[in-house]
Amino acid sequence: MLMILATARPAWMLIYVAAATVGSTIGCVCLYKISQKAGQRALDRFSESKQKRVKDLIDRYDVLSVLVACVLPPPFPFKLFVVSSGVFRLNLLRFTIAIAAGRTFRYLLEGYLAARYGEHAKEILGHYYPWIGLSLAVLLVAIFVGKNLMRRGRVEPVSGVEG
Repeated sequence: MLMILATARPAWMLIYVAAATVGSTIGCVCLYKISQKAGQRALDRFSESKQKRVKDLIDRYDVLSVLVACVLPPPFPFKLFVVSSGVFRLNLLRFTIAIAAGRTFRYLLEGYLAARYGEHAKEILGHYYPWIGLSLAVLLVAIFVGKNLMRRGRVEPVSGVEG
């Protein structure tokens, strides 16, 4: 819908992006809350192996895993990350920020392509988005790893210890 609207009225693209981002974020927060209340039952429709993999990613990378899931192209199981976030009680504020940031990027890209290339945007997106999404995911993980490595490198020396 965003691409159709942005193609028809390119000047309104940012409004459409904002509306899509807010709508998607609210929808994800609602699903998070429902999953939080339902607990483990919310995950019953997903295979055990996928549940375990997503739980491991969330345990290890926290909301970064949700942010990366937001930008990866279909058929990536994004909803599993949203449901799992509620079940495993990820911090709601950080979850919401990750969803909003990821969706903003995705919708800005779609809106820009639609406003710029019109009817051909869908073809361009279909051809290049998997690579764009994967590249962004790799970049996000690299930033996270680099940040953690720098944090570990800054160990304060213990003062006042004589030996």
